[in-house]
Amino acid sequence: MGGWAIAVHGGAGVDPNLPLERQEQAKVLLTRCLNIGISALRSSLPAIDVVELVVRELESDPLFNSGRGSALTEKGTVEMEASIMDGHGRRCGAVSGVTTVKSPVSLARLVMEKSPHSYLAFSGAEEFARRQGVEMVDNEYFITEENVGMLQLAKEANTILFDYRIPTVGFDKCSAVVENPLQMNGLPISVYAPETVGCVVVDGEGRCAAATSTGGLMNKMSGRIGDSPLIGAGTYACEVCGVSCTGEGEAIIRGTLAREVAAVMEYKGLGLQDSVDYVVKERLDQGKAGLIAVSRNGEVAYGFNCIGMFRGCATQDGFMEVGIWE
Repeated sequence: MGGWAIAVHGGAGVDPNLPLERQEQAKVLLTRCLNIGISALRSSLPAIDVVELVVRELESDPLFNSGRGSALTEKGTVEMEASIMDGHGRRCGAVSGVTTVKSPVSLARLVMEKSPHSYLAFSGAEEFARRQGVEMVDNEYFITEENVGMLQLAKEANTILFDYRIPTVGFDKCSAVVENPLQMNGLPISVYAPETVGCVVVDGEGRCAAATSTGGLMNKMSGRIGDSPLIGAGTYACEVCGVSCTGEGEAIIRGTLAREVAAVMEYKGLGLQDSVDYVVKERLDQGKAGLIAVSRNGEVAYGFNCIGMFRGCATQDGFMEVGIWE
């Protein structure tokens, strides 16, 4: 065993003009979450507990797109989704279309542990949450003033807006559709950076786990489900590794990105970083995305094919890094 390791992400595809103040805020949040995870691992908490703990913290902060601060649907509401997977026995839980559950990742864990199912969505997930007695809040709790403005911008441009945190000064609303070559399923999108959150952990016993949570896309169709709650796409953990993805959900789904990392390790015999590099290069087609991963040997890795990814990682031997760019 190579000891414990942890990685967190706050989304892939960062605008190069993101103000330094924003970059610093993101790094402070990622560092705080890493330190929460490190403390838990030093206290010998199992990997599955640590990923839930860290993602809960990310969901509670409006900086990234999950929980409070989630992207808004075309109707101006929040529909959140999350998943969690324990590589020890490959148990998993996921939720979609959650509107009043304060911590979607914890509800996903309850689906895994307290229901006969792996995935619950919309009214069924909300009903299950009420039965489980989890903390519920009004949908307004998740909505920030900034996101209301960005939804308006997206509607005026008639587009799905990816990075709804990029400053809007000087943004030509009309040209976003006409001139921007980025498309999703053939439809134009404006700026790229979804900012989903995720955490992957291998504990001191060599057990891997992964969790991912998101509000989805700004101005998404009501009822849209992305990669984050899909086991094998946005999240995967097994005996070999744990993986959490972020980026263009539709491309991640087509490439079954998270599972591919494990498959390359299992069937090609590649190491963790080589597997991550291979999958990012060979499995995304035209899509833009990134991912974080840990292996049972205590290794940590990440990769992305876009301008940047909010990320941080640490290992038992004292290595720690928080970054955004290459």
